[in-house]
Amino acid sequence: MTRGAGMDAHSASPVTIALAGQPNVGKSTVFNMLTGLSQHVGNWPGKTVEKKVGDVRFGKLCERLVDLPGTYSLTADSEEERIARDFILRERPQAALVIVNAAALERGLYLVAELLMLPIPLVIGLNMTDVAERHGVHVDTAKLQRALGVPIVGIVATKNRGLDELLATVERVVEDPAVFAPHRPALAPRHEAELRRIRAVLAGRLPERYPEEWVALKLLEGDREIIDLVRAAVPDAWETVEALLMQHEDACLDIAGSRYRWVGRMVHAAVTRPHAGAVTLTDRIDRVATHPLWGLLLVLVLFGLVFWLTYTIAGPVVQWLNGLISGPLTDAAESALAGAPGWVSGLLIDGLLAGVGTVLTFVPILVIFFAVLGTVEDVGYMARAAYVMDRYMHWMGLHGKSVLPFMAGFGCNVPAVMGTRIIEDRRSRLLTILLVPLVPCTARLAVLALLAPAFFGARAALVSWSLVAGNLLLLLLVGMAVNRGFFHGERTALIMEIPLYHVPDPRTIGLYVWRNLVAFVKRAGSIIVIISIVIWALSSFPGDDPQQSLLADVARLLTPVGALMGLGDWRLITALLSGFAAKETTVATLGILFPPDGSGTGLPERVAAALTPAAGLAFLVVMMTFIPCAAVVAATRQETGSWRWTAASVSLMLAVSLLAGTLVYQIGSRL
Repeated sequence: MTRGAGMDAHSASPVTIALAGQPNVGKSTVFNMLTGLSQHVGNWPGKTVEKKVGDVRFGKLCERLVDLPGTYSLTADSEEERIARDFILRERPQAALVIVNAAALERGLYLVAELLMLPIPLVIGLNMTDVAERHGVHVDTAKLQRALGVPIVGIVATKNRGLDELLATVERVVEDPAVFAPHRPALAPRHEAELRRIRAVLAGRLPERYPEEWVALKLLEGDREIIDLVRAAVPDAWETVEALLMQHEDACLDIAGSRYRWVGRMVHAAVTRPHAGAVTLTDRIDRVATHPLWGLLLVLVLFGLVFWLTYTIAGPVVQWLNGLISGPLTDAAESALAGAPGWVSGLLIDGLLAGVGTVLTFVPILVIFFAVLGTVEDVGYMARAAYVMDRYMHWMGLHGKSVLPFMAGFGCNVPAVMGTRIIEDRRSRLLTILLVPLVPCTARLAVLALLAPAFFGARAALVSWSLVAGNLLLLLLVGMAVNRGFFHGERTALIMEIPLYHVPDPRTIGLYVWRNLVAFVKRAGSIIVIISIVIWALSSFPGDDPQQSLLADVARLLTPVGALMGLGDWRLITALLSGFAAKETTVATLGILFPPDGSGTGLPERVAAALTPAAGLAFLVVMMTFIPCAAVVAATRQETGSWRWTAASVSLMLAVSLLAGTLVYQIGSRL
């Protein structure tokens, strides 16, 4: 039997399987293991939450696996929760595969308790059984299955253990739903009677996709979205329903309590825990990782390690690619286009090859960045970093949850802005969105990693680490100022889960790196191509001399401002402005405006030759703090719902970058 292969034209019509689970349970690893590269990544219709769909063939079953957003419950308090439950209600998949962490069974079973109330058979994948065993937690899968009445398969997704059995179980449930006979949580008798009354009022009057018992239960829970649904669907009966609800306002507490009692019985029946006082490996590591001082130093060392790896491993490859593009490839292109019109050779060589070709030299750098970030996330350290940084977030009136979007910002600021949805408080969310652009994304870090060695030689890693630390210090200072100036110094508290450590999965990390690289290359093939052509065209009009071009005339208008930062060269101003399209375009623009001179000198060295050390440092400072790219601006407008807040974000970054660049140059040039 095979799995992970895409569907061909002759395959049977695939059944749809929903993949559900809480964050940090290994759901992404299961998805990647089952689907391999047969994945389609996009957004849910009308949403900005990522949607992943993969195809898998197993035996007679052709499955389309839909990875639902990770969520702790289905109460529709967040976009992710709404998407997860709406997909099950509206699309009616043939089954749901629920991934549960064996080492944190209680939390996973609470989500199972909610899913059991939806009209869909479940199969539970009990993941991380090896991690649980190492921490002294033993789950008797057979007893748990009998207690739940739900098929359960113990798996270790990172080692591809148990996944074939898991798929076979899903196939059995899809072919014979009668094998799914769950023991659902029961309400207290007084609320059970109320549930029946509400259901009787709603009988036959709801949209077909909404089960009456589930809707009645959600009304008792006080679910605002379902209340609005019933008001619209059965307005003449709402007064009766509302009167019944008012008589049992404490029902929501009983429902939650009944689920916790149900979870407690399941765990008591099947789980054996270590004796009290036992010290696990996670406890030992967390003595350092979550320590107020050592934990902070560990975060800083981690970023230092990223830069060291980048310069040690990726640096030589980047230099080789630079030499290849500016040397043999350029020479070959010039020979091939020797008889072509000047504008054709200029467009292809000075525009596309110099621009996009230079950006592609980022690939080795991005491989290192994404590999490290993927490893840190997969091993379970990200939550520790959020915990350690929580006390510093409070200085800005935020809490540790804001660290999660900030961490995502090191990959890309766009999902970081969208990731602020996990923050319930609007004030904290707005403040986090304003500060996210101060987190250097991989594009800015890649520009830094490319140029810093040419500017500072052996000190490049130290300078790069200092610039990243400087961005984080600016984030702290600006956050404190904005919070006190606009939000009157308010503060919020943090409640979050700290997962157990586990061995990272190379396949999961590899797919994470691959998907991000593919997204980057696609970006280079679209927006960067367009910007490169525009920059080349503007720098070539009305003649061939860029110094006399329309682009130079516009950029020179801004050189008085640039001169305050040592950036009196119009080409540097142009490169910074082009970063509004995409930060990678900064290097593409430099590649066009600092063309090869025939000496074989790489682009970083050609740029460095035009700057003093103080001006070079100021250029990097401005690049690291300049206005966000267009995609981030669009995401900010979408998430805040306000052009006023969007303009505030752009204005704040512009002011910070100009002030920081001016101070660095004016002080540095006098030392």
